Amino acid sequence: MENTSFNEAYIERCSKETETMIANESSNFLNQPLTYLKEHKSEFIYVESTLFEEIGIEGVSLEVDDVFGTYDVMLGLKLQKKFEKLLKEQLNHSLHGDDAKFDLVFSHDDGLWDLNFALNYVNGYTENISIHKALQLIHQFLTTLVHTVKQTTS
Repeated sequence: MENTSFNEAYIERCSKETETMIANESSNFLNQPLTYLKEHKSEFIYVESTLFEEIGIEGVSLEVDDVFGTYDVMLGLKLQKKFEKLLKEQLNHSLHGDDAKFDLVFSHDDGLWDLNFALNYVNGYTENISIHKALQLIHQFLTTLVHTVKQTTS
């Protein structure tokens, strides 16, 4: 796996209920185990990084789904609407597991794809990783997704 570092990332811990910021965190927070989110189910983490910006993503939110207990990744992806079929094919191909599912909706207001998927179905996922490692997996997954979609159409 590429050695991507989120040391320069902007990190917020937020309340799920109100979406208000609880705390602005330093990159040291990313050393927390991913299970931090299970222990603090009322929170989500929002991360902005140049690593995400380079692939057309402003920021990524990560939280535990209250119903399924999966680690949900939510983001806005800057890709044209015409890529819908390819995006869906790639997501179906890339997410592993019988329960693997995702939500992909194009927002005409901001011209972004609203994409939600469970980290649990991404290659390399185990629950005993750090939040930093989870972000690396998310970044790797999204980089491959965007690259494959763009390559297929060029």
